[in-house]
Formats: sequence, C-alpha cells, structure tokens
Amino acid sequence: MTVSQIWAGVDIGKEHHHCVVIDAQGERLLSRRVLNDEPALLELIRDVLALSEDALWAVDINHGGAALLIGLLASHGQPMVYLTGLAVHQASTAYRGQGKTDEKDTFVIADQARMRRDLGLLRPGDEKAVDLRILTTRRTDLVSDRTRQINRLRAQLLEIFPALERVLDLSNKGPVILLTGYQSPAAIRRSGARRIGAWLKNRKVKGADAVAQAAVDAAHSQHTELPGEELAATMVARLAKGVMVLDDEIAELDALIEVRFYEHPHAEVIRSLPGMGSLLGAEFIAATGGDMEAFGTADRLAAFAGLAPVPRDSGRVSGNMRRPRRYHRGLLRAFYLSSMASLRSCPASRPYRCKRNEGKGHKQALLALARRRANVLWAMIRDGACYQLSPSVTTAT
Repeated sequence: MTVSQIWAGVDIGKEHHHCVVIDAQGERLLSRRVLNDEPALLELIRDVLALSEDALWAVDINHGGAALLIGLLASHGQPMVYLTGLAVHQASTAYRGQGKTDEKDTFVIADQARMRRDLGLLRPGDEKAVDLRILTTRRTDLVSDRTRQINRLRAQLLEIFPALERVLDLSNKGPVILLTGYQSPAAIRRSGARRIGAWLKNRKVKGADAVAQAAVDAAHSQHTELPGEELAATMVARLAKGVMVLDDEIAELDALIEVRFYEHPHAEVIRSLPGMGSLLGAEFIAATGGDMEAFGTADRLAAFAGLAPVPRDSGRVSGNMRRPRRYHRGLLRAFYLSSMASLRSCPASRPYRCKRNEGKGHKQALLALARRRANVLWAMIRDGACYQLSPSVTTAT
C-alpha cells in the first residue's frame, strides 16, 4: 500500500454520513455531512480526490448503510480500511474534550487511519460471496425465528395439554404436522391411533405410527377440559402451521445456498475438506470472501475465527494465553461444526485425540482440531488443491 497524502474518515449513518479529510499533519482539509445517496456520495469522492489523488478512506461500518459508499469507492479504485466502532470509541477517549459528535468521531476515524499501520485494506467480496452472505444471514434469521416459534408453541400447548408437550419432540417435522390437525386430548381420543397414523402417513411423516401412539397415550392420561382449551387449540394449530412455513422457507434457502456455493471457484476445494458441507462452506465464504490473500497467512485466518489464543501477560505473569474477545462468530461456528462432523468420518483427527489424552475437555480438544484445520484449509485454497488424506507410514522390518 502506497503512502497516502490525505486520509478521509467517514462516520457511517443510516441516512447521512459525515466525512472529515485530514493531511499528514492532522489538519482538517474538509468536513462535510453528506446524504447516503449516489449523487451526493459521488460529489464527495470527486471533492476528496481534488485535494489529492493519494487518499486513504476509513469507515467504521463495513456493511448495511455503508454498502453504497464502499461500492462506489471500490468502483473508483480507492483504498479503504475498516475500524470497528469499539476501536473508535476507545480511541476517542484519548482526544481532547469529553463531548461526542459525528464530526469528532469522524476525525478520530481519519486520524487513526493516518497513524496506524496495522489496518488491513477492506476488500469488498465478489458477487457470489456477497450472495452467500445475504443468503446465510437470512437463513440464520429464519432459524432463530423458528426456534422462537417453537418455544411459543410449547408454551401454548403446555397450558392445555402438558402430557402431549412432554412426549413430542417439536424439533422434528412429524410432531409439528400432528399439531396442525390435532391439539386437544378429546380430539385425539376420538380419532384413535389408527386414524391419526393414517393421517400422518398421507402427509409423509416418518414414524407416523409411533407419533400417533404417543399422542393417544398422552390423551388417555388427561380427561379434564381446561378453560380456554378450544381457543388455545386454535392458537396451537396456527403456531404449528407457522413453523411449517418457516421450514419450507429454510429448505428453499438451503437449495439456493447450495447452488450459489458450487458456483464459487473455491467450492470444490472447500467441500473436499471432511466435515465441510455446502452450508458450512457457504458460511466460510460469506465470512472470508473465499480470498485468502486478504489474510496473508493461516495464522491471521485463525485469529479472525477466534482460534488463535492471545497473551494476557502483566508484571510477573507470563505465558497467560486466553481466547480473544473479538472474532468472527460465524467463521468460528463453521470451523467448530465442521470439525465436530469430521470426527466421525476423517481419520486425520489426531489433534483431537492428543488433547483428550492430555486430559483436555471435548470443547478444548475440538478447538485445537479446528485450529489445525484452519491451517489446512488456508493452504488448500492457496494452492487450489483438494484435500487428500496422507497415507499412513509404516516402518520396514
């Protein structure tokens, strides 16, 4: 990265941004509030470049309301760096005054970009990586909505039929389908296990007879009709249908994610790593953009995922390694879950077994395995080589 002559800090807002441009001495050359709209942002870029062609832009948000500005800067070939909001807040305490304004925050952003040399360039992801980020983010929201919907369904069912709520595993599709048609003890007793089982089989429920028999057994344990049971049963059916709608949308998203994932140039390489399926591979690309040049080394990738411990030494205390507080949760999830899946299918899980033999817990051993897999995956993408299990070496006798 060439040495810049001016630094443009931008405090990102929903409707307006604030931009402050400073020179090498920290003197303000421009301070402006600008509308988050393409003509206004293009005018800002032209005015900044009129001051100097060697400009470095710094932002405190790298998504959401900053997307249009980042896209315009990328199309103009402008270098960008990113400072977290927490870093800006902590740095602002070292500047004069205790007040907080957008102009002050923007000056801090620009001044930090001027002084610091450890900020990596912000690289907007390619089209497929952005698509995967949008899809995986939406899927995460839907899964959270489904969990909340199931919790509401359980709470409502518990008020009128606690025995049925106790025996049904609502994380599975079959019991949820049952509740769309049968909710009260009396209705289940009248229908009987055979009729309910046939009704479930027509809806392609696995283990329909077992689900039907469990519901009938629960119904025979409760003969009291509780107040508000009829209305509550209607609410249970509505909530169950809502869960089914979310299941369908999640399934549609999974299909879209798989198609987009295999369109990415590194898809086959990532997919070849044991335990890394299309969904976790999509989450990996969404978090990293699939470009390992942005990290430089495998250690930086591991640190970004929260897999590299950081020292917390003080005084006479040394060698005190702790888990970092700031890391990408989604990337850690992809490495953690893929490592867990690989235990059943990949013989190359020696780091896990070694840590377990040392007396470490399952979680610590799995994180150690994920750390090694981060090195492997980084090298695989760098070399464009699919994973190959090294043959065991036997000594000659």
